[in-house]
Amino acid sequence: MNVQELIRTEGFRRGLRPQTIKTYQYIVNKFLRIYRLDPFNVKKKNIEQHLNRLLESNKSGSTLNVHLQALKFFYEKVLHRKLTMYIPLTKVGRRLPEFLTQDEIKILFNSITNVRHKLMITFLYASGFRVSELVRLKVKDLDLDSNYGWIRDSKGGKDRMFIIAEQLNYMLRNWIECNQLTGDDYLFEGNSSHHYSTQSIRAIVKKAVKITRLTKKIHPHSLRHSFATHILENGYSIMEVQPLLGHARLETTMIYTHLASPQLTRVKSPYDSI
Repeated sequence: MNVQELIRTEGFRRGLRPQTIKTYQYIVNKFLRIYRLDPFNVKKKNIEQHLNRLLESNKSGSTLNVHLQALKFFYEKVLHRKLTMYIPLTKVGRRLPEFLTQDEIKILFNSITNVRHKLMITFLYASGFRVSELVRLKVKDLDLDSNYGWIRDSKGGKDRMFIIAEQLNYMLRNWIECNQLTGDDYLFEGNSSHHYSTQSIRAIVKKAVKITRLTKKIHPHSLRHSFATHILENGYSIMEVQPLLGHARLETTMIYTHLASPQLTRVKSPYDSI
């Protein structure tokens, strides 16, 4: 049985995102390899044992839920088997994520000397991107005359608008011109005209954090948390932040602050106030 191909085929048929399919493939393959089980011999107790081991390893509730969803997808949607089991999803606790203050953001940026690296990390913060959104951004997605752009096919398969910091506008124009980039080109190309890798972005941030000796546990997504927090600190409302982050539910955005009235058109990037 080609487990990987079965998950891929059924995943695409049901409209799952490529990253979700890869995650499911990895989890199911690892599960079968660790327990040395034939897929048709898996029982409820095997999955419960697997989840208990994850709990004992201090894995987060969200990690447990992803593993459970992957295994349920494989058995119920791919193999059309009911395991006659009910394991409630682990409640994922809500807490304010780690973020940098505006002074710490400046320190982080100043530690990056490579021009491309600095522009990418600054843009990542200034527009509230996920790393995957930054690397897939194309020149045609930018409207530099209006200081906004569009993220295409983001999380949940949706498009959303993002703001471009006024202080970055000239730098982006100069970057596009100097690199002779056109509409369908990735804004930040990697090797062979493909986009820059997410792993490389993480390595840049990791190196910068090491140089600055910041004691906080910071990774690229921390810049997105910082973006949201700083917008709210600058007086904008939670409902103005929600569409910029691409959150489907307001409750997701409310980890940052309380509800207030919306005026999306007057929002500016917190980078312009640094």
